[in-house]
Amino acid sequence: MSEADRDRFVSKGAASFALDRPVTTRDFYFMMLPKMTMLAFSAAVEPLRIANQLTGKCLYRWYLLSEDGQPVRCSNGVSIVVDGGLTETGSGDTVFVCSGVDGYLAASPRTIAWLREQARHGRTMGGVCTGAFTLARAGLLAGKRFTLHWENQPAFEEIFPELPVANQIWCRDGQVITCGGGAAGVDLLVSLIEEHYGTGLATKVAEMCLHGMPRGEGNKQRLSVAAELGVRHPRLSAILNDMRAGFAGDIDVEELAARHGLSRRQMERLFHDRLHTSPAARLRDIRLDQAHSLISETDMSMMEIAVACGFQSQAALRKAYRQRFGTVPSFKLRQQAKKT
Repeated sequence: MSEADRDRFVSKGAASFALDRPVTTRDFYFMMLPKMTMLAFSAAVEPLRIANQLTGKCLYRWYLLSEDGQPVRCSNGVSIVVDGGLTETGSGDTVFVCSGVDGYLAASPRTIAWLREQARHGRTMGGVCTGAFTLARAGLLAGKRFTLHWENQPAFEEIFPELPVANQIWCRDGQVITCGGGAAGVDLLVSLIEEHYGTGLATKVAEMCLHGMPRGEGNKQRLSVAAELGVRHPRLSAILNDMRAGFAGDIDVEELAARHGLSRRQMERLFHDRLHTSPAARLRDIRLDQAHSLISETDMSMMEIAVACGFQSQAALRKAYRQRFGTVPSFKLRQQAKKT
């Protein structure tokens, strides 16, 4: 290991881990896109640093890139200095796309072309938070299992209906690795460290992150409806799950109640007692949450959004949206969201 690599990539710490296998230094390139999520990026890069610190060896090197080599401003307003612009990577390297707000159009055509070139040369391609949008635009997700943050999944599914999203915290499918952002980067990177250097080091890295036991690939991103709303009623949870799954269609309240062995009045009483709202109001909120996401993150027309979210017309969407958010959905609102 060169002195330069030791000075940059191997930090000192009190904790240590005795590595009992040969070291192969692996390089990671983080493509930083405008408005990327800092938490998601940090969760993906810190396990690499900690693995080096614990072992005192340069197991990993990481390089930050932007298209023009200039600092990248994150969604929280903090700017991050990068190592350079688009560059050549080597055999066995991993390229992560780090994205966040406005993930759909965050990458320029030049960046998309660069990513395609890296994939053609056999690099492992990764997506953090909303990075899957960019990987999809580059044509790298066809036939692959992948994920992105749950908040952005409705927009992704409308833009790329042919690419099914896995509701998992992270996914690995051949040369494509993705995670939903937040703390999921720790879980994904710890899984790679385990593959490279064993369970002992991987567990120690997770412990250093105060992360607890690493979560496996099969863990879901979102809490169950019961946990999210503090609901402990199995029948109510099942009804809410049906609403979440079928909000885009024509849901008949009486039919929904009958499906779960209730009359309409019984179901309305159940919603009132447990959620302090009506079934119709809860369904409308689910639809409006989806509509708000599509307005902010896609270029779909208001009519397309209305249909995709289960509203009978654009006028019905506008009325419900005004009641909920105090304003009407509009392209002006969309542009304001993009500038935030």
